[in-house]
Amino acid sequence: MAVPGVIPVAYEPKHRTETIGRYAEGQFLASITYAFPEGFRLEEGWEDQKRLYAVLHTFDTEGNYRDSDIWCAGTWAEQQRDPGGDASPLTRAQVHRATLLRSLPRRSYTDIAIRPFSVTHEDVRFGLVIREDEGEQWAELYPDRLAFAEPWDGTYDT
Repeated sequence: MAVPGVIPVAYEPKHRTETIGRYAEGQFLASITYAFPEGFRLEEGWEDQKRLYAVLHTFDTEGNYRDSDIWCAGTWAEQQRDPGGDASPLTRAQVHRATLLRSLPRRSYTDIAIRPFSVTHEDVRFGLVIREDEGEQWAELYPDRLAFAEPWDGTYDT
């Protein structure tokens, strides 16, 4: 079965798709995710290259990509220095994502269906990208690494 033109993404409370849904102007997908910049090589100092992002992607009602708000809250190294603090990157990312979500009028958390898209920010790829290996195709959310595939019911694999 070929990858559909519009890919369903299931809303799953308390899981990695808990901040997706619809709002007055279309659909949204929000996340908090760590990512390395393109071309990164694992070596000493990697902790300063692994960045934590708060992300909000918006789409129209047909699932066409509109825009992204992508904000770096800090690095893995910073998070390790203050893991539970109010100023930690994770706390900052959570606050920023909540602010972004509050800005969406008439927001409701529910399943969405979006078209593939890709955007690069600070040398990091964000998007829903079609992938293929050994004749099998799937859609993968970057940099979150959530894979969507047959039976195309919106569930994901990591």
